[in-house]
Amino acid sequence: MLVVMRRDGTKEEIDAVVQRIKEFGITPVPLPGAERTAIGTFGTTSRDAAEAVESLPGVAEVVPVSRPFKLASREVIPSDTTVRIGSVSVGAGHPLAVIAGPCAVESREVTLEAARGVRSAGGSALRGGAYKPRTSPYSFRGMGEEGLEVLAEARDATGLPIVTEVLAPRIKTPAARTSTGATPRPTG
Repeated sequence: MLVVMRRDGTKEEIDAVVQRIKEFGITPVPLPGAERTAIGTFGTTSRDAAEAVESLPGVAEVVPVSRPFKLASREVIPSDTTVRIGSVSVGAGHPLAVIAGPCAVESREVTLEAARGVRSAGGSALRGGAYKPRTSPYSFRGMGEEGLEVLAEARDATGLPIVTEVLAPRIKTPAARTSTGATPRPTG
């Protein structure tokens, strides 16, 4: 469910709604907006939970959301989304961004050749997996941090920003440094 608060909803009213949702074993996710706050939920919601929340002070409406990926839905975030990859903006009125490259970074030479090909074909960014999830322990798992270094070299050689997967929190900072060329700032 998605709980939409009234525009004049107070912090205390929002906190009370969050607490009431938790009492039903549902995980609330407050989503502050420019004009009002919405509260998305994770977990199986019930009619009883929706009715209990709907009557609380400050609640404008309760919207049932049964689709997957509801936190990315228009019900939760009605505005268009723009994502920045280095200097490239993707989405919401920006030109189509072509992001191309090898599935996995397997060698310096192949990755640099792919990066030059992406740039000469007019691509917006280079993608390549330095870490690759595999079902078999005997399959290629990527080059890891060495692969990130190869991607950084490709970024420096072509000017293309980098897109790569982050499979564990411990690789978030090295991957972000590779993608942008800068050390990421901590966020809230």
